[in-house]
Amino acid sequence: MTREELEHIVRASADITDQYEFIVVGSQSILGALPAAPEVFRASREADIYPLQRPDLADAIDGAIGEGSQFHETYGYYAQGVGPETAVLPDDWMTRVHRVQGPGTDGKVAYCLDLPDLLLSKAVAGREKDRAFCIAMFVHGLVTLDKVVALIPRMGMLGRVEQQRLRRTLTRWALGTPSEG
Repeated sequence: MTREELEHIVRASADITDQYEFIVVGSQSILGALPAAPEVFRASREADIYPLQRPDLADAIDGAIGEGSQFHETYGYYAQGVGPETAVLPDDWMTRVHRVQGPGTDGKVAYCLDLPDLLLSKAVAGREKDRAFCIAMFVHGLVTLDKVVALIPRMGMLGRVEQQRLRRTLTRWALGTPSEG
């Protein structure tokens, strides 16, 4: 996905929901901080999005421009309507978002995750594609282990043991030893 495609999704989501502000989570939120992100980070053809003030309208986005929709068939990319619970993030993540707004969004606003927050959300999700994405973020120098680990105590929804496990996993990935365990 490109930044222009993400902006199109924001514009279309606004038309569907009559909302002004949106949250973009998932891999394509990288386009907020890095509009020309390296190709390895833009492989996904979906953007996970929800209206900031009315997350309950995410289903309308999913139904109108989601996977398999006419929008998807026409443009080759689509929106996944999600909710605030989709991404596990540090408690203060909203203070670090990247604002995407301009002619491509028809003036509407998308808030995209800061890179360390994005990495943490992907690491907690823990799927193979998330692991590969996180390792690539370290390899490309988009995040540092110190900055990411410093945010872990702010992840109030994770218990102490989960935070320790996350810290160990991220350390392995950052040091280039992505083995599981």
